[in-house]
Amino acid sequence: MRMKWGPPPRLAGLTARLGLRRGTARTRFTALYVTLFLLSGTALLAIAAVVASGGSRSSQTAPDGGTDQPVTAAQAQGRIDELEQQLAQAHDTQSRQIVIGSASALGVMAVISVGLGWFVAGRVLRPLRVMTAATRRITADSLHERLAIGGPADEVKDLADTIDDLLGRLEGSFDAQRLFVANASHELRTPLTTMRASLDVALAKPGPVPETTATLAARLRAELDQVDRLLESFLVLARTQHGEFTDSARLALGQLALTALTGRAKDIAAKGLTVRENRIDDSAWVWGSQTLLRRVADNVVDNAIAHNDPGGWISVAVRAEGDDAGAVSLVIESSGPVLDQRRVADLAQPFRRLGADRTGTGQGSGLGLSIVAAITQAHHGTLDLRARPDGGLRVTITLPHTDGRATAEAPNTETGVAH
Repeated sequence: MRMKWGPPPRLAGLTARLGLRRGTARTRFTALYVTLFLLSGTALLAIAAVVASGGSRSSQTAPDGGTDQPVTAAQAQGRIDELEQQLAQAHDTQSRQIVIGSASALGVMAVISVGLGWFVAGRVLRPLRVMTAATRRITADSLHERLAIGGPADEVKDLADTIDDLLGRLEGSFDAQRLFVANASHELRTPLTTMRASLDVALAKPGPVPETTATLAARLRAELDQVDRLLESFLVLARTQHGEFTDSARLALGQLALTALTGRAKDIAAKGLTVRENRIDDSAWVWGSQTLLRRVADNVVDNAIAHNDPGGWISVAVRAEGDDAGAVSLVIESSGPVLDQRRVADLAQPFRRLGADRTGTGQGSGLGLSIVAAITQAHHGTLDLRARPDGGLRVTITLPHTDGRATAEAPNTETGVAH
């Protein structure tokens, strides 16, 4: 069941008529305070007007003339009528002055109530603003932080305590996941090593090895290698999503792409592919993990080779865009089958494949581009996948640009990924 939050229906209708539905909560609270003040003040003014007008109809007693001279009945009655008329006029004048004064006071207080309402609304919403700012600062790497909102035990503090409890549960979950990632490589690779050793021992026994046994052993070794590659991809993907890398350095993105192409020269030649180096900008420097960014270039090149047509081509371009605060782009295009652009974005998700050659029956694990997406995001970059109209894929990786002032030294590690 979906819970709906918001003001009561009548109040929501009032704010909608006042055009404040899209405003901030502070603006809506201020408008509510001013509206309630004006309604109560208007009601009070109406009551005062009714009471003042009712007094004019009350009976009045004519004052004594203060003379001992005999007065006729007609003169007395005329004198009484004159005094009553003067008294009624004075009462009407006084009533109008009271109403005008009250209306003026109501207008002045309405203006003052806007300022008071804005101030009070700000005071009421201050804990929520503090909670919002603190929550935005908390990331997956700082789940140990808490809101720690003080004050009386009211609804706001209950909300803050609930968020703190949620952060505690998330921290425990992330710690458990990191612990699994740290231990998985040792726990899962041990049986793989044992199985490989068993195959080697079985094949090394004296005497001729049956052909079926040798064929089965070769097939098992190939499957074990595939499982090992899949396990390594899982570990890299998990650690990258947690931002766990320590071998940061200033790197030339173009050199990474050329190294990836050089290391796969045999695969490129075996498939008869042509490599086109459109533009390799020497000023395209980035800052990040050596191992992970090399993995990005390797995975993109592997993808361009594996899903290409025999005799096709691969195009590589690296360029720096803007100044030192700009970006660096690695663009790798390749020929191949025509792909559906509506489904190309799914290639950045684990185990997503398109087309007949992306069935997962080969050596591919289905994690190549998802690892690229995770590493790119961890380096505050973007990944764009585009299907080419005449077939193939265009992969664009954009990373923040750095310059020669970045001089931090990176450790020379074998993996560059924290265990």
